[in-house]
Amino acid sequence: MAIYVLKRVALMVPVVAGISLILFVAIRTLPGDPAVVMAGDLATGEYIEQLRRSMGLDKPVYVQYLVYLRNIAAGDLGRSSKSLRPVLDEIRDRYPYTIQLTIAGMLVAAVLGIGAGVVSAVRRDSVLDYGSMVVALVGVSVPVFWLGLMLVLVFSVHLRVLPGGGAGTGWHLVLPAVTLGASAAGILARMTRASLLDVLDSDYVRTARAKGLRELGVVLRHALPTAFIPVLTVLGLQFGSLLGGAVITESVFAWPGMGRLIVDSIAARDYALIQGALLVFATSFALVNLVVDVLYAALDPRIRLG
Repeated sequence: MAIYVLKRVALMVPVVAGISLILFVAIRTLPGDPAVVMAGDLATGEYIEQLRRSMGLDKPVYVQYLVYLRNIAAGDLGRSSKSLRPVLDEIRDRYPYTIQLTIAGMLVAAVLGIGAGVVSAVRRDSVLDYGSMVVALVGVSVPVFWLGLMLVLVFSVHLRVLPGGGAGTGWHLVLPAVTLGASAAGILARMTRASLLDVLDSDYVRTARAKGLRELGVVLRHALPTAFIPVLTVLGLQFGSLLGGAVITESVFAWPGMGRLIVDSIAARDYALIQGALLVFATSFALVNLVVDVLYAALDPRIRLG
């Protein structure tokens, strides 16, 4: 198991390096000059050229990339052209909010999705089964921004029971978490149902039933652990999707996280902050996949022995 984990960690190095290269090239293809943006509209050409030299923008692109990699290794993601603060400080202030929202959204998705999937599989072809799948389909189909606005309209404007934006208390987290987790809950419900139905028809489950075990025990102790293996993979992928979906959700609910930071940075053409924030997002997604791979191997020994 330790060798498997070390191999997966080693594979992350080229993945992160590749992500940094893609982001570096993508940022360089954007219109505009970072030096002009940082200098302001009233700056002289001489000052802009001096700023370009100080930022290393006068050097060849491959040299700029190597310097960028060296700075990343040293924990330096550049400096924001808007706030003039280090990008890492900006991210450090906002990242906990995004992680908090993503974990809350993932909990909502896991509880609703896996619960609905188990009920649908156990009560196959019943009203509960059809009803759960219809709700799951609606959750997948409804746009995140529309669902967020409707939740604000109902629970904040009309009922006035939950805050419609901002952060500060646990109640501020409810609507954004439900909005973020709704789509993932639908996907998890369909995946859990399909996986559990396959396991419930297997020989060892029929043997457990033949021994006289209660149906609840058969499902929870024998069928669900095996059915959860592919669901775990989907959970990891959905966690990454929720990180990306936080951009829209945080904008709707004025949540002070990374998503809103990226939107504000794009509006201000703050290239260093955009690049740093996206790199942190991508690296977080890679780390989540690493954790999922390790858990997958722990649940299924064939993975680490293959």
